[in-house]
Amino acid sequence: MTESRATYKEAGVDIEAGNQFVQKIKPLVKATFRPEVMTEIGGFGGLFSLNTAKYKNPVLVSGTDGVGTKLKLAFLADKHDTVGIDLVAMCVNDIIVQGAEPLFFLDYLATGHLDPDKAAQIVAGIAEGCKQAGCALIGGETAEMPGFYSDGEYDMAGFTVGVVEKDQIIDGSSITVGNKLIGIASSGLHSNGYSLARRIIFDRMGLGIHDQLPGLGATVAETLLTPTKIYVRAVLNLLKDFRINGIAHITGGGLTDNVPRILPKLCKASFKLDSWQRPPVFSLLEEAGKVDQFEMYRTFNMGIGMVLSVAEQDVDDILARLQGLGETAWLVGEVQTRRQDEEQVELL
Repeated sequence: MTESRATYKEAGVDIEAGNQFVQKIKPLVKATFRPEVMTEIGGFGGLFSLNTAKYKNPVLVSGTDGVGTKLKLAFLADKHDTVGIDLVAMCVNDIIVQGAEPLFFLDYLATGHLDPDKAAQIVAGIAEGCKQAGCALIGGETAEMPGFYSDGEYDMAGFTVGVVEKDQIIDGSSITVGNKLIGIASSGLHSNGYSLARRIIFDRMGLGIHDQLPGLGATVAETLLTPTKIYVRAVLNLLKDFRINGIAHITGGGLTDNVPRILPKLCKASFKLDSWQRPPVFSLLEEAGKVDQFEMYRTFNMGIGMVLSVAEQDVDDILARLQGLGETAWLVGEVQTRRQDEEQVELL
């Protein structure tokens, strides 16, 4: 008996499906382009012409991140059009804290079997995130890897590059005792703490992905798949008129681990925990999981996605500006002198 010829498709990689996918996403990607983009989708590299007339001494700032186990919720709910927003948010929010305007974004999507329709939904979310951040989606990689991922599952990573004038880099070095701390509201869990959240909701509470969360008026999927808020436009707007001494993106590690990354050694951040409104999902997780308060604040953002360190005289104007931009923000604490034996974050 003659053995049939082996093919790439028979081995699990469908080149034609990949081509279909590229055609589906072309208009999505094109809609994110900025004037500086010099290439069309499909090239080997994305070309981006930096407008050197706009900058005196430009510094490029890069960032990369993923979505983590939040993807498990997307698999369970079979909802794939929002995790791309999370992917962009986790990258661009990291570079905006240094004052950098995101210029362009690249994505990496890997799956066992490429479903062109599902992959297009994912890229639609990435494109939406890029629009919110004002950056161009200029390239990416889609890898079909049979046997590497479970059926229906995928992973993704994002990469962004931004620019900031060298003398306008925000690194926390100008933070001083007496600075006030402004917290900008998060949209929920964002993309951190999902391993603990899933343990509590699925294992301890025994809920399913489409079950209602007690007291929240929404399902598990609706609550936990809420996209991460993108703060780029709000922060860039503030930087036009205000001096921001330091910015912290509150991701994994929460307030306790992220704020110290921008603080001078002799400073501590003192937060008043009753000064902002926590989304009810955090109280539900704390109570249902019997989670210690400190563990909550070092795992989740607890309702604050960004912390700004600013001069006291600017607080009211910055809060008013943020409100005008559609953001919810609060005065949540202040920078104080730190003794050598003290932690750099104090929760009161």
